[in-house]
Amino acid sequence: TLKTLDLQNNNIKGDGIQSLVCALENNTTLISLNLGRNQIDIDGIQHLANAIENNMTLTELNIEGNGIGDDAIKYLAYALETNTTLTTLNLARNDISVEGAQSIANALENNTVRGNQLGNDSIELLSIALQYNNTLTTLHVGWNSIGVEGAQYLGNVLNNNSILVKLDLQSNEIYDDGIQYIADALRNNTTLKTLNLVRNNISDEGANYLINALENNTTLTNLHLALNHIADEGAQSLANLLENNKVRRIL
Repeated sequence: TLKTLDLQNNNIKGDGIQSLVCALENNTTLISLNLGRNQIDIDGIQHLANAIENNMTLTELNIEGNGIGDDAIKYLAYALETNTTLTTLNLARNDISVEGAQSIANALENNTVRGNQLGNDSIELLSIALQYNNTLTTLHVGWNSIGVEGAQYLGNVLNNNSILVKLDLQSNEIYDDGIQYIADALRNNTTLKTLNLVRNNISDEGANYLINALENNTTLTNLHLALNHIADEGAQSLANLLENNKVRRIL
């Protein structure tokens, strides 16, 4: 019985998608469908959304790298209002802006929105939705030009959201000033287990913000700080933190 279908990096367009989704509407075994890096247009997305609306078995859908844009993403968001099984949607590299982000903000349990140039305005919309979301457990917003302002919004999420367990912020522009907002939120957060801050221009100052916050945090177990600007002082402080078993893994 076929459970996973990987069709990424092909040349599937509207007609091909229509044929696939006709089958998908009646399929009761497929749980993972990868259509990343094809050439799916807005008509194809509309067909796909119609199938998702009625499908009760698919749990993972990857449509990254199709450049579908905001108008197409609205069809998916509408379908997700009634779909109760899809938990993972990869929308990376799809030219989604503020308008599209607003449509998908509260849609899925596991929402991957990397590489869409969301920026601070879109992060504000997402953060507002996430404060009231009781299903989201993982949020990937790497490569999205998130700055200090966006970090402040995400700090508010960590202060108010009680079920988020993984936050991926790699390759943004958070800097030390933005890290301070994240760190302040970690002092009181009791659910986040993994935080990815790779490549965010964090120096010893930012590392110290995190270390001071984690003295009071007992739930974060994985902290990713690779490719930043942490020097000897920050490294020593992190080593001291590890000795006290406050965080199990710092990468």
